Amino acid sequence: MTTISNLTKEAIELLQSLIQTPSLSRQEDKTATILKNYLEKNCTYVQRLKNNIWVQNQYFDRDNPTILLNSHHDTVPANMGYTRNYFDGIIENEKLFGLGSNDAGGALVSLLATFLHFYSKENLAYNLVFAATGEEEISGTDGIELLYAQLPNIDVAIVGEPTQMQMAVAEKGLLVIDCTVNGIAGHAAREEGENAIYKALKDIEWFQNFKFEKVSELLGPVKMSVTILNAGLQHNMVPEVCTFTVDIRINELYSHQEILKTISENTSCLVVPRSTRIKSSSIDISHPLVQSGIILGRKIYGSPTTSDKALISCPALKMGPGDSARSHTADEFIYIKEIEEGIKIYIKLLENIL
Repeated sequence: MTTISNLTKEAIELLQSLIQTPSLSRQEDKTATILKNYLEKNCTYVQRLKNNIWVQNQYFDRDNPTILLNSHHDTVPANMGYTRNYFDGIIENEKLFGLGSNDAGGALVSLLATFLHFYSKENLAYNLVFAATGEEEISGTDGIELLYAQLPNIDVAIVGEPTQMQMAVAEKGLLVIDCTVNGIAGHAAREEGENAIYKALKDIEWFQNFKFEKVSELLGPVKMSVTILNAGLQHNMVPEVCTFTVDIRINELYSHQEILKTISENTSCLVVPRSTRIKSSSIDISHPLVQSGIILGRKIYGSPTTSDKALISCPALKMGPGDSARSHTADEFIYIKEIEEGIKIYIKLLENIL
């Protein structure tokens, strides 16, 4: 029988191999192959869809509910602040360095190790599906969103992201809108035209001051920020068009459609949403998975950052080793002990309900 100690050792070695293999979003083919080959040493019928790898437990029973264990193997580009080779995967002072080590390699290999721990166990109360997916960092359509439709019915998920093994039971959604205000061009020296900037200011002021009524206990209020403004061609021409962009972070109490309806009722600009895919999400605190974490002393909180949790239709718990503050930073790293702790807590979390 594979021990937790051996699983942890192999997880760290696997993560080193993943770090040493470039895997930018949409370019994760090589790390997908590494993950598939590794799983095929331990499991039967490992499947691949583009750069997404998935497998279900040996004694999968369609009469049982199913838990998805999911994390991503793509990375952002390395920033200019690195002082070391970001593909080294070197361990120094009990830290494993490298691009993607913290976000979300530690969670990925810890969930994989956890899946293998339960893979061949019989008579589980839940089925388990492990999925390593791509394109999370760009919210791409060929990652978990593509794969999810191919999976068996999923009842609940653990999405692996660096949360210091605390439980993000809610996550803010994202809505980005492009707004256009039309005026009439004219010469600035004469009383001509209708200044689109002045018209836009009324709507911008509304975005600045309006407060949505429902405030989440976990995620706080909806937050709207005007972040881009463009207008005018030259100094002596009254601008006929003004465009601006609004970044909106939505709590779990509103849908994208409700937000857009309120905006249209209170502004005069033409509003075009870039996407309505990144939805706010939450899992009920009474869910057995969350209750298991509470028993283990894990804290619950609402996350301001987005993840693949937004792109799946079942209740999901975001949880994993590492620290979100280290994500996308120069000389990214994860502590070896965080991976060891992550595997142990994941296993205990599931043992309580399996």
